[in-house]
This record gives sequence, structure tokens and C-alpha cells, in this order.
Amino acid sequence: MPVSPYIKSTMTSKSAGVIRKMFEEGLELKKKYGEDKVFDFSIGNPDLEPPEEVFQCIQKLAADRSKNCHGYMPNAGYPSVRAAMAMKTQAEQGVPVGADCVVMSVGAAGALNALFKAIISEGDKVLVSAPFFTEYRHYVKNYGGTLVEVPAREDFSLDVEALAAAMDEHTAAVLINSPNNPTGRIYSEQQIKELAGAMELHARKCGRKPYLVCDEPYRAIAYDGKTVPPVFPVYDSAVVVTSFAKNLSLPGERIGYICVNPACPDRDEVVAACIFTTRILGYVNAPAFFQRVAAETWNAKVDYSLYRERRDLIMEILDEAGIEHIVPEGAFYMWCKAPSVFKGDDMAFCDYLKKYNILSAPGSGFGGKGWIRLAYCVSKESIKNSRAAFVKAVKDLEEAK
Repeated sequence: MPVSPYIKSTMTSKSAGVIRKMFEEGLELKKKYGEDKVFDFSIGNPDLEPPEEVFQCIQKLAADRSKNCHGYMPNAGYPSVRAAMAMKTQAEQGVPVGADCVVMSVGAAGALNALFKAIISEGDKVLVSAPFFTEYRHYVKNYGGTLVEVPAREDFSLDVEALAAAMDEHTAAVLINSPNNPTGRIYSEQQIKELAGAMELHARKCGRKPYLVCDEPYRAIAYDGKTVPPVFPVYDSAVVVTSFAKNLSLPGERIGYICVNPACPDRDEVVAACIFTTRILGYVNAPAFFQRVAAETWNAKVDYSLYRERRDLIMEILDEAGIEHIVPEGAFYMWCKAPSVFKGDDMAFCDYLKKYNILSAPGSGFGGKGWIRLAYCVSKESIKNSRAAFVKAVKDLEEAK
């Protein structure tokens, strides 16, 4: 058999790559019905353009003809770029961070894969609060681990007691994503402290200290005065992975980094392992050009209030239509409950919405059965135009009862 049985069964399952499938289906629908008549909320592809500073930096660096400017550098990244990312992380975490804590990566996905390759042994577990970004399952499975899905509380905040109860001697890490994809929930400082305390207690009991892995590509996109609390001051074995895909609208450029807490007892070994796994996984190094772009523009000003306006507009439309949802605190996703008529079948609800040219992502893929995700990082005009479609979709449901 030429293809791995696991890969074949996974890639052909109904839920595999459903977000990408919806996105590609949307392209076909737009050809058929026109851009303004298809409402594609399927994929988190930022609608905002990168800030002007990024374009100016690209133009400047593109003119560089210095020797080896597009050649190899150390696998961990350019020293000057690592120093810039350390400065960024220090500002976010509130503790001193050195360049030697940073490894540049091919996006946040590359960062997670390099880190998991470094810390997961066959049979290990990674705990995650559900719902969560769907690809986490594959990232952990890639290295012989198992993703243990621990349901969040009813309000989608962390259930620290449940996470603590799920920890055992095989727990290599706890993975959190705040603001969360798909719910938009930001985990509070109190919850982070409680989780850190639970992990410390577990480490004392079993002798193995799990890493707290914080996936933070949406950190900067927060609303209503909320902020993402730092983890380094409360848990020494914490690792931040992030990218510039969402905050600078550069998802296709695949640039991110890993930063290990400078207080981590085995910091040097973890960093060295991530440098090694970056090489042996075939990434070799993060893209040279955009390492330099990121180093110069990481603190460029971006007006995220435009996403807040989109959030408020789509909430208004969903309220008018009668679709239950939570209020996102950050990121750019709306988490909506499938109407009772679907009896928790979120895939059926997504299929139903397609009849009205509304494309969404089923919650089951995120570990959230009975819910769907709408990515509102689309044009304000598209959201406005979707109003009649959402209202009619629900009205037709009511009339069909």
C-alpha cells in the first residue's frame, strides 16, 4: 500500500481538512454566484492588510544585494532577529528574556511541531482544553503522542479541576490557546495561576513536570480592554509559540518563533532540542527574508478595532436571526450553537447554511460538537450582505417545523 493507512483514513474522513474544503468550495460558489452573494466565514485568513511599515520594510530589504542575504543562517535564526523576538516576548511576559531563549520557526504550526518533536516521547499525552484548533490532534500524533481533550467550562473558560484530574505520569504538556480559536475566549490571570498551581502540584506528586505550551498568534487581537495575561511569571516550565500570521496579517509568509521561559530548569536543553528538530523535520530554518521583516516590524501599529466592529456587526445579525453565540473577547471567530432542530449535528447545520451561500466550519472538528465557527475576518460589506441570508435560513427552519 503506497500511502500510510493512518494518513489515508484520516485524510478521507468527513471531518479531515473541513475548513480548507469549505474555503475551496467557497471559491467555486463565488465563481458561480458572484463574490457579493457568497458569505465565506470558513477560514481565518485575515481581511486587514499588513501595516504600511511592513510594505516599506519589504521594499527596503528587497533592494539588499549584500552577499549571502538569502543564504543559510544558524538553524535557530539570525542572532539579531532572535534578539528582537526576545525583546517582544519580554514586553509581553514582563520578565527579562534573552535571545538564547528564542528559536525562529516556520509559523506557529512549525513552532508547535518542532517543540512537540523535542518534548514528546512515544505514548506521551498532551492535554488541551476543548474546543481547540483542529490541527493540534495531528501535531501531537506526528510524534507518537495522544491529544487528551478536556472539555472547557460552560462559558468556555479553562476547567482547571478537570485538567488537573486528567494529568498523569505520561503528561508531557498542557496546551492552551488564548485568545482561543474557535471561541475567542481569553483565559483570565486567575485561571492561569490556578492552572500553574495544579501543574506544580502534579509535578511534586509524580516527579514529572509538564510543560505549559502557550499558542499565542492572536495575543494582540483583544477587545473591550481585555489583555492576555503572561505565563512566564507564574510557571517556570512555560513555552510560548507564536507567529505573525494574524497580528500582522502575514499567514502566507510562515514566520513565527518558540520562546522558552528563561526560568525553565532545562531551558538550554529544550532550546537546543528545538533547534535540532527544526533541522531534522526539514524546515532547516525559518524563511530568511521574513525573519528580517519581522525583526523590524514586530511592533508596527495595527488598528484591531476594525475586527471589533466586524464582531459587533455579526453579533447583531446573529441576534436578529436568532442564532445563539458567545461574545468573543479576542481573535476573530464567532462560536455559534446549532439550532435545536439539528440535535447537536453541527455538520448538518453547516450543510444547511450552504444552501444560503453561508460557509462555516463545523465545531466537531474543534472538539465542540453541536457548535459551528464563523471567521469574521472578512470584509464588513460581506458581513452586511449576509444579514438577509442568516435571517432567511433561520426563518425557513421555523416554518419547516
